[in-house]
This record gives sequence, C-alpha cells and structure tokens, in this order.
Amino acid sequence: MHSTWKLNTKVIHENSQPNPQTKAISHSIVPAVAYAFPNAEMAAKAVSGEVELTYYGRYGNPTLENLENKIAALEGGEAALGVSSGMAAISTALLGFLKKDDHAIVTQDVYGGTFSFFNSLAPRFGIEFDFVDCTVVSKIEDAIRQNTKVVYIETPSNPKLTILNLEEIAKVCKKYNLPLIVDNTFMSPYLQNPLMLGADVVVHSATKYINGHGDVVAGFIVGKQDVIHRLRRKVMGDLGQNLSAWESSLILRGLKTLGVRMERHCSNAQRVADILEKHPMIKKVYYPGLPSHPQHLLAKKQMKDMGGIVSFEVKGGLAVGTHFINSLKLAMISFSLGDPETLVQHPASMTHASIPPAERLKFGITDGLIRLSVGLEDIEDIIADLQIALLQAEEVMVGSKEVL
Repeated sequence: MHSTWKLNTKVIHENSQPNPQTKAISHSIVPAVAYAFPNAEMAAKAVSGEVELTYYGRYGNPTLENLENKIAALEGGEAALGVSSGMAAISTALLGFLKKDDHAIVTQDVYGGTFSFFNSLAPRFGIEFDFVDCTVVSKIEDAIRQNTKVVYIETPSNPKLTILNLEEIAKVCKKYNLPLIVDNTFMSPYLQNPLMLGADVVVHSATKYINGHGDVVAGFIVGKQDVIHRLRRKVMGDLGQNLSAWESSLILRGLKTLGVRMERHCSNAQRVADILEKHPMIKKVYYPGLPSHPQHLLAKKQMKDMGGIVSFEVKGGLAVGTHFINSLKLAMISFSLGDPETLVQHPASMTHASIPPAERLKFGITDGLIRLSVGLEDIEDIIADLQIALLQAEEVMVGSKEVL
C-alpha cells in the first residue's frame, strides 16, 4: 500500500498491477476449481495450512484473492474473506466466534436478515443472545454474561440509521476480552473504517455500495490474518459459501468508481433529507447529516460523510405510505440499496418482515416508515419524483379525512 495515496487513488490502484505476463491493466478472471502441485508433499502442506496455497475452488481463486487484498487494505485490516452474500458474511463471522451454549450481545436496531439468523438459526445451534440498546454503552456492559463471546452491531443501522459510538463500545469489548463485529454495509470502506476505531471484525454486504451496480450478490469479512484464515478453512469452506471469480471480477470493476459514487450518493441524500424534513407530509426524517438526528455530532466524528440512505415516516400510516411508494415514477420499489438507481422500500413489509410486529415497534420500525436508497440521478429529478408522490399521498389522506 502506498502510504501517501489518498482514498480515491487507493480505491483504483490498491493491489492492482498490470499482469506480469500479458501486461494487461485490467484484472484476470481465473475461475479455476482444481490446482496442480509439483509433488504430493506440497499438496499435503497446502491442505494442512502449513503453506498458504489455494488448493480447491471452494476456498478461493486468484481473482477473488486480488479483490480480498484490496478490500482488506481499504478497511485497514490484515486480511479479508469474500463470500457469497452479505448474510453469508454475517453468519460466517458469527459462527466463527459462537458455539453451543455461548451468548451474543446484538444491537436492537438490526437488519431483518440478522434478526432472522438469531431467532431461527442460532437456537438450533444452542446459541443464546440478547438484543440491547447499544446507543447507551453501559447497557452493553450490563448485558454481559459469563458465557458472552461476541458483541455484534451495525452502524448506521438498517433502516433507522442509528449511529453507535464505535470507540466507546470497542473499549467495553476490550475490557471484557470480547470480539466486536461491525456491519459496515451502509458506509462502505470509503466512508467509515470500524477497525481503525477499535472493532475486531468488519462485515459487508458487497451486494450494495462496494459493487454498486446491482448485478452481484456478495459479502466480505475483514479482520486479523489468523481470524480470516480460520473462518475460511473452518466455517466458509465447510458451509460452501465461496464467492466465484466471475462475481469477484464484477466487484473489482465496480469498486474503481466507489469514491465518486459515494460522494454523489451522499450529496444527493443530504439534499433529499433537507427537503423532506421541511415537507408537511413528513412526520420524521432519519438521516445522520441532519442536525436533528440524535447522533449527528457522533456521525460527523466517526464517519467521513453521511451515506446514501434516507429513512422517513409519512403521515397517514401504512395506507398513505403505500400510496406514496406506488406513486413514485423514477424511484423503483426494491429490496436492495446502493445501486445507481434510486430505490425505495417499506421495511415493515419487506426487509424487516421477519420481525414480529410487536418487536418491530419496539425497534421503532413503524408501518409508516419508508427507506430510500438515493441514487446517482440528477438530484432535481429525484426531488421532483418525491414531491409529486407526496402531493398525491396528501390528496389521499385529505380525502380519507373528508369521508370520516
């Protein structure tokens, strides 16, 4: 890594050299399953881990290795592991630290897939857990048990964009010798680096901003070399969650524009949040770039910018919110985020539908909450689309009141 390079330069050039044989600037795609060895002894050493060599496609490939090295450098980690989805990254990281009768502390404002993992799969492994309000760091310490083995958080959270104090939480974890795993998906390595703030492991859904083009499902785990090696050999490989060379190639290509994409996502999202907060049809806007956000100052301290996601509550609840979403013409209804296109979704019935209604309300996910992944389009077009849909939603709400 070139120590004097700025971030945009690193995104493009880090771990990217012309092919030594062909001199091609673009990366090679090597979708190999099998690898040849000069003798049986070397093959045995590769399998035992005595030498670090890829010996079977389920454990990696040269294209993926190139990408893993790049992600590790961008996050400030020793090594990275590419896997087949964001949930594969989350589950692999957690199962690498948890076994039967172990306990995990989990932030309460968490992605629906993570919630589902803890509520459906973790009990089958005999793993215990507690959802904790991690905005109050002392509550984490209060929740620690004798069998607690890991603390898992995401910041900003999905979908309410709650910001957690990474440095303070990391101090508590180190005090009790607990590994801290952080989901950094909403920020990408471009906007936040949890390892630099004391975290032990970072996970990403690379499906989102890291790839940025809506054509790959992938995930990453970043941390110390020994941790990543263990996760590769003893969890990812055994579960068959490997990432292919073809998908790795697409991510390597998409990653080169991460900086310019994130800057546009952030500037567009800030404009959207500013306008929505002043709109009479909006009850509440959740965006860390707004001074009204409860962790605005913390966000400014630990994040380089405020991200491309804006969540908000429309007045009138589910019916009006649904009408608003259906009235959008430019923004598309989708479960994903981080694409060039502006995407909108209703968390209570889509990404967080696995969470029971009472639990959703406890976490602040109301029926009127909407999550907007602000895209790269001209901001005037995004704003016009939102304003027209809000006007139509207002007409529906006024009409329903007249009927009453």
